Amino acid sequence: MLTIVWLVTGALIVSAFIKVNYWEVAPGTAEDVASRFSFDKAALKEITRYETSSPILFVTAYGSKLSALDALVGVLDPDVDVLTREEKFGDSSPSEQRQLGFQAMSSAKQIAEYVALNRLGYDVSITYGELIIDRLVCEDAPRPLSACLQLNPGDTITAFDGIEIPSLSDLMSIITDYSPGDVVEITITPHKSNSSIKKKVELMVSPDDPDRTIIGVWPADTRKVVLPFEVEINTDLIGGPSAGLPFTLALLDELTAGELTGGVKVAATGTIDGDESIGAIGALRQKTVAVKAAGARVFLVPSAQTPEDLSAARRVAGSKLRIVPVANLAEALRVLEELGGSVIANDAIEL
Repeated sequence: MLTIVWLVTGALIVSAFIKVNYWEVAPGTAEDVASRFSFDKAALKEITRYETSSPILFVTAYGSKLSALDALVGVLDPDVDVLTREEKFGDSSPSEQRQLGFQAMSSAKQIAEYVALNRLGYDVSITYGELIIDRLVCEDAPRPLSACLQLNPGDTITAFDGIEIPSLSDLMSIITDYSPGDVVEITITPHKSNSSIKKKVELMVSPDDPDRTIIGVWPADTRKVVLPFEVEINTDLIGGPSAGLPFTLALLDELTAGELTGGVKVAATGTIDGDESIGAIGALRQKTVAVKAAGARVFLVPSAQTPEDLSAARRVAGSKLRIVPVANLAEALRVLEELGGSVIANDAIEL
């Protein structure tokens, strides 16, 4: 019996140090955003900061590589998903995914600042940059001229069927006149090159919308935001775009008098776009676990989540945490007003 105990103990110790090709999606943390804000001296001359007794929380999920022991424990834990390398990263490498995550976080902060300051009436602007390929959309059996076989991540598309497209917005108005199966000539500047080349690409139907024609690429977020002053949001090594909504709400709370949450402990998650729309995020169930553990009473989540996501989140939340789906910033602010929070209208200041 003693030998068996030593053998099992030894196996557990060894398995704790052996890394395997599995990654976790596990509950992270729920922390207040306000403590992560900082403004330079120029900004402080233009604004007044208002403290709040109940700051907005943003939430994370962990996604680290697992040891053999962690993978076994994760499989047994209902709040943890254990993913293979392909499920976690697809065709990308872990380092590429981390870089994309940091870029997405950087963009999320800028767009959140734009949305908040725009609603408060500040002079802000947002424009699309170059069309740089972030990822490729590949079918199970791609045709020879499919984008996933002709183009590469990092390539910059500069012309579409002979029409110059300085930015993504220029392409969006052109491609509506084409159909899946059309073959077009696309001019690109390959990654780390200054020379342009032309490629024939067969257009495809969007996997998310059967009525939409696409090239077959995910564009990188190259939007450029111009703000009247700089807002620094310290996010350490956190990646991804899912904190856009809580960043926006927290900045609105920071720059306006009163309590945006009405003193209620509120967490939020969701991407946010320049038109104030809120987009779906990943790991909602795991994030709900973290929000519940933090003692929040209300969790604002994207209404764009699948019904399965929302049902799973509500099961985790139980009776003490209210899950509230919202489609845009106006809906989120309306929920906070119903909780007793201060009212923030469009163009809240005079300039």
